[in-house]
Amino acid sequence: MSLYPRTLESSAVSSPPFPLSTLTPLAGGSPASAARLDSPTASDWSLSASKRLFDLSVALAVLAVFAFPMLAIALCVRFTSPGPAFFVQRRVGLGGCLFRIYKFRSMAVAPRESAGPGLTRDGDNRITGVGRWLRKLKLDELPQFYNILRGEMSLVGPRPKLPQYEAIANMPYRPGITGAATLAFRHEEEILSRVPPGQLDGFYNRRIRPVKARLDARYMCRASFTSDMGLIAATFLACFKPARAAAALRKPPTRAVGTLSVDDRAAASSLEVAG
Repeated sequence: MSLYPRTLESSAVSSPPFPLSTLTPLAGGSPASAARLDSPTASDWSLSASKRLFDLSVALAVLAVFAFPMLAIALCVRFTSPGPAFFVQRRVGLGGCLFRIYKFRSMAVAPRESAGPGLTRDGDNRITGVGRWLRKLKLDELPQFYNILRGEMSLVGPRPKLPQYEAIANMPYRPGITGAATLAFRHEEEILSRVPPGQLDGFYNRRIRPVKARLDARYMCRASFTSDMGLIAATFLACFKPARAAAALRKPPTRAVGTLSVDDRAAASSLEVAG
């Protein structure tokens, strides 16, 4: 009997696993209308020059501090498996425009006709030995700070997706290295590992994609500097101290939680069980 659908069918409703308590209340309008996926809105902070300046400052600092470690990672990737050190792919960005995202390559290079599914599962045999550790510590994402310098990404925002998986039309904000849905679905690959390969796209599009899109849209329309810092801190905890991150993120529901539907909260909360 297949077990994978149960991971998103929890009936228990608790606060979703990211710090909603730091969100500012919506300024007018119902939460539903403020977070429409066909015409998404953004908070003043999400579109501000201050956020862009903050992104640039952090990106420059990270690239300067990690320049030599990144060189070492690139050499490890290049010499431990055939193929380039970097993975480059077109993703959906600001206003629906496509851009080239950069990552350290964590998977084996395969011919285009046998490249496999666009989604990655836990235990995917395409992931290399070095790539497994890079993905676990999120070090494969470090080159995306270059995307931030180019103005294509932000520190916090919806993860940039392939065109066939993007659910937020004409995003008025930049995609991010981390975000509300990214943190809530940090066990996504483990969930997908229980889905037969031939059903991956259908399961993702029915069960995961809509929830992630609503979480991101509802976060971005009321994001603030404080809430962004909370997400960044929670992301660090999730990467290096998963147990502490889970405990820190289980906070009592607040007024801000009320902007999430019961289904969204149940789906996000059930990931704690899946993990």
